[in-house]
Amino acid sequence: MNVEMITREDLQNLKNEIIAELKSILSHEKPSDGTWLRSAQVRKMLSISPGTLQNLRIQGHLRFTKIGGCFFYSQRDIAAMLNPNSSGR
Repeated sequence: MNVEMITREDLQNLKNEIIAELKSILSHEKPSDGTWLRSAQVRKMLSISPGTLQNLRIQGHLRFTKIGGCFFYSQRDIAAMLNPNSSGR
C-alpha cells in the first residue's frame, strides 16, 4: 500500500486553484445588470424549482415580462430581491 503525505502547502495550493477556477467560471457567467434572463437561467442561478419561481412571480416578489410563452426577468430585479437593503426597487 502506497501512502502519500499531504502538507499544509499542498492544501493551500489546492485552495488557491479552486478559488481561481471559481472566479474564472463566475466571471464568464455573470450577466450585466441590464441583462434579461429566461426562467431556466434564473432557476439555475438561484438553485430553485420551477414551482418556486412561479410562486415568486405570483406573490409579486420577482417582476417579469412575458413574451409569447417565455418569461423574462431583469438581472437588476433579481439582485434587488436578493439584497433588500440595496437601493433597488
